[in-house]
Amino acid sequence: MKKLLFIFLTIIGLQGFVTAQQRYAVIDTKYILDKIPEYKDADKRLQSISQQWQKEIDDRQELLDKMYKNYEAEQFMLTDELKKKREDELFVKEKEVRDLQKRRFGYEGDLFKERQRLVKPIQDKVYNAIQKLALARSYDFVLDKSEGITIIFADPKLDKSDELLKEMGIKF
Repeated sequence: MKKLLFIFLTIIGLQGFVTAQQRYAVIDTKYILDKIPEYKDADKRLQSISQQWQKEIDDRQELLDKMYKNYEAEQFMLTDELKKKREDELFVKEKEVRDLQKRRFGYEGDLFKERQRLVKPIQDKVYNAIQKLALARSYDFVLDKSEGITIIFADPKLDKSDELLKEMGIKF
């Protein structure tokens, strides 16, 4: 029993020693970005562009809604051929609005591309500074507290992914 207790305490002691050897830093990237004038300018530009594009979509949607109301009011007086023609026009206009919205705000749409163009270089600058600081001060991990805890930098020598794959018998 004493032997088991000794082994247990030794393991806990070693674990505490290993943990003490790792160096951590915590940063807030949102706070950092908010202090960078270029980021503020880029963010304002993105908001302005986004508002313009949203207004364009809203205007087209409003026109489409008017077309629907006119159609609903007149459909009883239209021949089947004219009904079909108007329904086709409505369908095309509705598709145009959806396509415009997707092109502007969808995955890898215009807003995404604009964000990449304006914001990504600033974010890369911050990331490079974090990496430089981490290496200079020998941090093993840099955690970002701005939106939950996220690991921004981890010393590659601490990554045991390959060892785990090997243990699982997966060839890489």
